[in-house]
Amino acid sequence: MDGLRELAAPFVVPGPSGVAIRTWLKQLTAADEEVLRRVGAHLGALASGDLKARCHDGLEHDAKAWAARKRELTPLSSARWAGAITKATHEQWALARRCALAHIQSLQAGVRTLRHRLALPLGAKGSKRAPGGYRSRREWHAKARRLQVLEDRLARERTAWEAGTVHVVRGGKRLARMRHQLPAARLTELQWRARWEAGRWFLRADGESGKRYGNETIRISPDGEVSLKLPVPLSVLANAPHGRYVLTGRIRFAHRGSEWADRVAGNRAVAYRIHHDVARGRWYVTASWQLPVSRTVPLAAALGHGVIGVDMNADHLAAWRLDVHGNPIGTPRRFCYDLTGTADHRDAQLRHALTRLLHWARACGVRAIAVEDLDFTAEKTREKHGRRKRFRRLVSGLPTGRLRARLVSMAGQTGIAVVAVDPAYTSKWGAQHWQKPLTGTTRKTTRHDAASIAIGRRAQGYSIRRRTTPPRTHRSDGCGHRIVQAGGDAPGREGPRRRLPGPRTRSVPPDAERTRATRTPNTVRGVRGEREWVPDSLLLTD
Repeated sequence: MDGLRELAAPFVVPGPSGVAIRTWLKQLTAADEEVLRRVGAHLGALASGDLKARCHDGLEHDAKAWAARKRELTPLSSARWAGAITKATHEQWALARRCALAHIQSLQAGVRTLRHRLALPLGAKGSKRAPGGYRSRREWHAKARRLQVLEDRLARERTAWEAGTVHVVRGGKRLARMRHQLPAARLTELQWRARWEAGRWFLRADGESGKRYGNETIRISPDGEVSLKLPVPLSVLANAPHGRYVLTGRIRFAHRGSEWADRVAGNRAVAYRIHHDVARGRWYVTASWQLPVSRTVPLAAALGHGVIGVDMNADHLAAWRLDVHGNPIGTPRRFCYDLTGTADHRDAQLRHALTRLLHWARACGVRAIAVEDLDFTAEKTREKHGRRKRFRRLVSGLPTGRLRARLVSMAGQTGIAVVAVDPAYTSKWGAQHWQKPLTGTTRKTTRHDAASIAIGRRAQGYSIRRRTTPPRTHRSDGCGHRIVQAGGDAPGREGPRRRLPGPRTRSVPPDAERTRATRTPNTVRGVRGEREWVPDSLLLTD
């Protein structure tokens, strides 16, 4: 069809490359908490200075500068602490660099949209692919001023990008700006200060295979004993040999605890991070490690038992099971979630919905789940959607990246493959070809349910249309122009053909008026008498 973009082929999403588990550090004494605070504050100050030095180097940074920074930090901490700090600094700078590039691309998209709409006459209608002109002179003037603001901002960002300048805030920019809005955040200055200091602490250490329990800096034994290597200036606080401090409490990982214990017993690398939740007054430790690269399941093997198409929406997941031929089976399922509230609440809602989805897939015997490869990076700009604030808010609230990462991680543990498909036209074509036929007196098929069927059929390689055109030799007599499916404007195309009055055989003429005179009416008893002959007027000629 003309005007449609080329669709990308479906593919099996690779499994997770790492694992991260978290648990609560319980039974800590006041001395333990004081040691953790002092160590975190000391290493946090070193990390802040190292980040400042890295940002000062900009694009001129190289391996020699990295080694020099590490040598400067080693006397103030240790060799392993210095390595962890410099590595975290490099990752944070690289992340800020990628965010700056994404911001520049967003500004460029906004400038292009504004220039296009300002060049059109007032009230000019737009199309599905390009917006039209502005509706009033007042709006045109306001957008012209905004164009100047965006162009100036884009010039500054480009200059900073070319110079290698990045903007990074240790502790988070959001928390830093919250200092000026404490009443709105319902925080006192002391509460904000506690959060700010805890967010700038540094208590993380990378693992090292071959070392005892997989980590020499923060060491956790299989029985849950936690000990850490103290920096050189704080070695006087040690309560164990070799400048180490052993915490009083013991930990236990409930999720993937056996897998973690096997790595620790085998002295394989495990990275740890200790952080403090000021709001709850708790200390947590997070363990993470890398997974070996595993081969993905072939697409044909993953779809051997059918597929479940999933359409993600703002408040629920619409799913429908399809057989190997692309036919929907059973009834659609809906897994609801609530994305309001705190980040932990939203994350828990997503996990709960995905857990129910995976349980249903295992009960059905399906080995593949098809989802859309969504990316709203360029779809939620202010200039693209204009006055559609509710739609912009809806698109911005969709947790596409988090849901995809959660689904891949959780599905990998259940042996279910995740198939990503192109999201183009799935909702539109699904509603066009599947919503009405699957709606009956006892079931109402929604647009989202129909989209889940379209997603599943696209993953299987079938077209979204329910019926396709047969070969030319199978149409009409030989090669005709007719197709199996009626057009969109044909009345009653989904039902049986309208019955036409009259005889159904070719031997009887279709016009009953001409032969009515030659017929004899039935008797009262229903017995037909002898047929009376009536001469035709056309035969009475001289």
